[in-house]
Amino acid sequence: MCRTPRLLALLGLCLVSAQAGAADLTRAAVEAALSRGSPGHGVDLAGKSLAGLDLHDLDLSHADLSNAELTGTDLKGAKLVGAKLTGAHLHGAQLNLAWIIGADFSHADLSEAHLETLVVSAGLETRPDEAARFVGANLSGAFVQARFTLDDMRGANLSHLRAATDMRNQSMGLIRADFSRAILEGADFSGAALGTVNFQFARLHGANFTGADLHDADLTGADLTDADLRGANVAGATFTGATLTGVHGLVGH
Repeated sequence: MCRTPRLLALLGLCLVSAQAGAADLTRAAVEAALSRGSPGHGVDLAGKSLAGLDLHDLDLSHADLSNAELTGTDLKGAKLVGAKLTGAHLHGAQLNLAWIIGADFSHADLSEAHLETLVVSAGLETRPDEAARFVGANLSGAFVQARFTLDDMRGANLSHLRAATDMRNQSMGLIRADFSRAILEGADFSGAALGTVNFQFARLHGANFTGADLHDADLTGADLTDADLRGANVAGATFTGATLTGVHGLVGH
């Protein structure tokens, strides 16, 4: 007697069960945990699986989300002020309009994530104590249209980053990704779309821009010592006052 249909049915049930149990908590459980927390102390969600949950607009300020599983999680508009997300898995997560003031994403996986119109400061300018950390983080292929001024992004993987300005949607003035004065030493921007991006006075010592599109980018005053721009498109890019000692692949500057 052929048992293939029964076997397939059992496998299907196991798959559904695995998917249903993918997250350790529900949104309601997270909200309950937040309600039990004391003021100024974030909830402990370290190592928990919150994959695929709808957590939009929740106040997760100062939460410990280190090594948490947040793949595909909806964090749009969520408050992550001072949150610890070191080593968190945020592949494909939605963080548009999220508050990341003072958050630590060091060594987190943010590949293919959406980080647009982030709230990064209480005022118009970012203060040093408000800067976020992305040291060694993986943002490869992420969609970025936000301000990272002063952020520590040393050694971050920003390869194939999608940060170029959409010139079809600029009715309110130029809206662009901003890495001005960011710490980007040793960062990897290979193959990234960086058209019109602001890198003014950024620390880009040893950064890798091979094959990147930097058309009309502003690198005024940036430190590009030993950076690699081989194969990069720098048409219209501004290098006024930039440090270009040891730069590879930059012709005519």
